[in-house]
Amino acid sequence: MAVFEYAGKQYKVDSHGFLLNPEEWDEDFAEGMAESVRIEGGLTDAHWRVIKFIRNEFDRMNTCPLVYVACKNNDLGLGDLQKLFPAGYLRGACKLAGITYREGMFQHYWIEENLKHHEYVYEKKTYNVDYQGFLTDPSQWDERFALLKAYELKMPEYLSEEHWAIIYYLRKKFTESSAVPTIYETCADNRLNLEHFQELFPDGYHRGAVKIAGLHAR
Repeated sequence: MAVFEYAGKQYKVDSHGFLLNPEEWDEDFAEGMAESVRIEGGLTDAHWRVIKFIRNEFDRMNTCPLVYVACKNNDLGLGDLQKLFPAGYLRGACKLAGITYREGMFQHYWIEENLKHHEYVYEKKTYNVDYQGFLTDPSQWDERFALLKAYELKMPEYLSEEHWAIIYYLRKKFTESSAVPTIYETCADNRLNLEHFQELFPDGYHRGAVKIAGLHAR
């Protein structure tokens, strides 16, 4: 656990700067954290509309809304969102809103360093996953894991060539940089618009594509 200080206040955050308790969020947290997610010159009304939408959805549903939902409800294209939050949706907008897609599973509280992991056993092979089903060791990934995870997410029985292109792209980018690319990079590099990406991975970017690729965006 770390502490983020701004405007005379202290906020408990995890090792990646995400607020540990979303109920401690206030506008000062967002203002203070903005520069760390590559937003210069302070937050504008356009930033606040997205941030407050995420907060309202979280208060209503106890979960972080998918990027598709946030864009649609704020009349934003993916390019518009990228201009507002260059660090990404999860690592930019949701972070400033004081939540992540992981909220809801542990009723507002999660401490990454102390999560208990469990195992799934698939036909004599063991995959170590965290409490939300993300593979903890990307090197364990194989195509069988992707197929089983896709089935678990109630996706089509067989992943299409388009699905595999995205999955292999994510794996390749992670191998090259040890980081998961943002949804902006993924869509741009694969010439996809947000609507078609949603059709391919209805569970979302991180909860769908990234999870199936055996990765975990942090």
